[in-house]
Amino acid sequence: MKTLKKSGLSKEEIIQAYREVVRGRRLDERLWQLTRIGKTSFNISGQGAEVAQVAMAMAFDHKKDYFLPYYRDMTACLVWGMTSKDILMGSFGKEDDPSSHGRQMPNHYGSKKHNIVSFSSTVSTQMPLATGVAYAAQLEKADYVTLTTTGEGSANQGEVQEAMNFAGVKKLPLIFVVENNAYAISTPISEQYANEKMSDRAHGYGFEGIRVDGNDFTTVYLEFKKAVKDARENKGPKLIELMVSRLTSHSADDDQTIYRSKEEIESMKDKDPITAFEKQLEDEGYLTREEMEQINAEIKEAINQATDEAEAMPDPKPESILDEVYAK
Repeated sequence: MKTLKKSGLSKEEIIQAYREVVRGRRLDERLWQLTRIGKTSFNISGQGAEVAQVAMAMAFDHKKDYFLPYYRDMTACLVWGMTSKDILMGSFGKEDDPSSHGRQMPNHYGSKKHNIVSFSSTVSTQMPLATGVAYAAQLEKADYVTLTTTGEGSANQGEVQEAMNFAGVKKLPLIFVVENNAYAISTPISEQYANEKMSDRAHGYGFEGIRVDGNDFTTVYLEFKKAVKDARENKGPKLIELMVSRLTSHSADDDQTIYRSKEEIESMKDKDPITAFEKQLEDEGYLTREEMEQINAEIKEAINQATDEAEAMPDPKPESILDEVYAK
C-alpha cells in the first residue's frame, strides 16, 4: 500500500477524504435503518467501496466533469457535490429530491446541478449514455471528462460492449469503471466471466485497461488522476477495474448468508477498508484516534439532522405525477 504522502494531496485534503469516507458509511448505515423500520422501501449498499469511491471522485473537476454512476456509488456522488439530505430525500421519495423529484427508486442518484446523470433500473444502460455525453464533449471541443461506473456482473450486459466499442473507435474522453466486488447478487465471479481480469476486455476495444486495489487510497487516486489527464489530452478512453468488497447483502431484499459462508463474511468484515484507512491515517500522522472519533460524532449528528429535515419535506402532489418526467 502506497503512503498517503505519495498522493500529492495536502493534509487538509487527506482529512477531508476521510470525512467523506466516514460520511458515506454512516449515511449508508442510516439508509439501512430506515428500510428496516419501514420508513423507506429499499436500499442497495456501497459499504466496502467507500475508500475507492472517494479516491476516484477526488481526481475529477466536479465543476465541469460529468458522472454517470450506478446504484452503489452514493459515496462518490457525495464527493461530487450531492448532500446527505439530497440522498435521503431520494429514499423518502420527496418532491425536492434532485435525482427525480421522488419519482425514481432509491439509490438512483442524479443531480443536474452537479452534472450527475440519473440512470435506469435496467443495469448498465448508463454506459452508452456516457458515450453520448463524452462524444458531445469531443464534437463541441469542450474541456470536460466523463466518468461512468458499473459492477462486474452488470459489465456483462451487451450495452457495455457497445459503449466501449464506440468509445474506442472515437477515442472519447471517457473513463469506464467496473467496481468488482466478486458477486453479481448471488453469482460469484467464477460463474460470471471466463477472462482472468475484467480490465483485460479493454484491449479488445483498442484502449488501456488496468486493475486497481480499491483498498489502496493513494494508488486509486493516482491512477484516476492519470486517466483524467490522459482523457483531457485526447488520448482516448480507459477501463479501470476497481477491486472492492461488498460488506452487505446485495440489497435490502437479499440475504447473503444463503450463498456466502459465515467464515467468508466474517473474514471480509475483518478486512474492512475503512479500518485499514484509519490505521494508515494514524500511522502516518494525519489523525489521532481521538480526532477520528470526533469526526465520526460530528458526521453522525449531521446525518441525524439531515434525516429529520428530509423526512419533513413535502411529498410530490398526485396531480404532478407527469411533471419533470419529460424535458420541457
